[in-house]
Amino acid sequence: MRARLLAVTLLMLTPMLAGCGFTPLYAAPGVSPGLSSVESVAPDGRTGFLLRQALDDVLARNEALPPAYRLTLDLRETRTPRGRRVDATASRYELQLVADWKLTSIATGAVALEGSSSTEVTFDRADQPYSGIVANQDAQSRAASELARKIQLQLADWMARTGGR
Repeated sequence: MRARLLAVTLLMLTPMLAGCGFTPLYAAPGVSPGLSSVESVAPDGRTGFLLRQALDDVLARNEALPPAYRLTLDLRETRTPRGRRVDATASRYELQLVADWKLTSIATGAVALEGSSSTEVTFDRADQPYSGIVANQDAQSRAASELARKIQLQLADWMARTGGR
């Protein structure tokens, strides 16, 4: 009975949501096509490659069309030991990834937007060498994915507010 009452109440409130002026971010004209026209250029290295790949995924880069914008990234990666074992070695590490980025219009060459994003992830220190390498690589992959999502949100917000101009 409670579930039915809740469903009816939510159904009745839905038209009110449409009338309040609420617009989903990706419903704004030009946000999705604008994001898919961004070409990302990351520095060399494993983390740069992972970040560029993650950005191409979250921005839904359309390779069939020429890019309208170029996103140039500068990365700083730091690994900090956290926690101490009895033998004074680290039990965990924190990986911090900071990206300073610049969005440039390819047509005009003017800088349309610039910003900085950062993320931190942690991973366990493993006793076996191979496990330690895998844990570090997994942390890099998670950090790159999270950082790409943060950059995507900043770009989408800018495109929703300005229409990509």
